Formats: sequence, C-alpha cells, structure tokens
Amino acid sequence: MSESRPVRIGVVDSGSAVAQQVLDSAAFVLRDNQLWLEPAEPDSLGHGSRVIEVIQALAPEAQILSAQVFQQRLNTSAAQVAAAIDWLVEQGAQVINLSLGLRQDRDSLRDACTRALKKGLILCASSPARGEPVYPAYYPGVFRMTGDARCARHDISYLETPYADFGGCVRPLDDSLGHSGASLGCAHLSAHLAGYLEQHPQPCLSEARQWLIDRSTYQGPEQRRGAYV
Repeated sequence: MSESRPVRIGVVDSGSAVAQQVLDSAAFVLRDNQLWLEPAEPDSLGHGSRVIEVIQALAPEAQILSAQVFQQRLNTSAAQVAAAIDWLVEQGAQVINLSLGLRQDRDSLRDACTRALKKGLILCASSPARGEPVYPAYYPGVFRMTGDARCARHDISYLETPYADFGGCVRPLDDSLGHSGASLGCAHLSAHLAGYLEQHPQPCLSEARQWLIDRSTYQGPEQRRGAYV
C-alpha cells in the first residue's frame, strides 16, 4: 500500500520569504500587455509570506506551492490570477488560497475557477464581511472566506451571510497590526481544510463544507455593538 502524498496548498499572492520552504514557485507578470511566466522573486510586500506563515503553522505537513501575482504593489489582474490558478492545477494543488479580491468579473478568471473546480480542487477566496462583491469569491463553488474577530487560531465560524460562508482568525502569527482581516481569515481556513484533505484525498465540495460546519465554534454573523457616548 503506497503512502499518501502530503496535502498541497497553492497560494496566489505576493510570493514567499527567502526563509520559507515551498515545494515550487512561479511569478505571473504582466508586461507590455503580455503575460509572462517567470521565476518568482522574494516577497517584497510581506502579504504572501504572512499568508504562508499562517498555513504552515496550522498545517505543518502541507506542501506549499507559491504563485506570485503581486510584485511591487498589491495590484494584479484577472489574467494573472487566472494563469496562476491554471499553473497550480498543473502542479497538483488540492486547495488554492486566494487572499485577494478583484472588483471586476472577468471571463478568464471565471473560466480558470471553473476548470479548477471541475478537477476537484477546493478554492478559498477572501471576501469582505460586508460591501460589494469581489472575485473570485463570488463565483459559484468558491468558498467565500473572511475574518472573524471571535475566532482564535483553531476556531472556525459558520457565517452563511450574503457576503461570506466562513470566518477565521484575523491575526498574523506575531499579532502585529499589519496584514490582518479577511486575507488572514482565508489563510487560516485554507489551513484548516488541510485536515479534511488528509482524510479525503478526493475531496467533495459539499462534504468539505459540512466538515467546516461540523467543526465551527461560532454560528451566525459576528454581532458588533456600537459604543455609547
């Protein structure tokens, strides 16, 4: 009987830090109106490395695949994200963490998500707790993940609101003020799903959803009360 392969989690973000161990990486760069596949550079923004740090802390046995779509600033395109998703599918990712959100719905991004879902991947995309929809979170079949201040590291909240399906811890590992919120909530939830994937090498979206619900510490949206003055 062959040993099972470690769970592979793809991260579409600003890359990884030099000291972080990743299985493979690539950069998707838009230059002169053309999309280029290039070697990834070290993360200069700190966003992707924070996401990977959370995933590796909660799912230490998982293998990370890093698809770099942010270079000098936190700005990317649907074409870059779509190409990153397709590359991660080719590299054998089982879950893809997308701690990002684009305002425009684009066919290229929608089609890449559809292809990944048809291959059986789980897509986790960050979504604001309220406000206008962002993509790919609002595509059918994509888990809409956000941050929930109630959640500690290993907590899950089952929200089922018009804006998000699940919530996770909003804080980076060092509890610093930068890079918090929906992006890190999404990272925590992708890491939690590694537990499901270890038990189910051929994942089913409805079963993965129920697995998260069954393990949720909180049900329903976070209630925020205004302060009296």
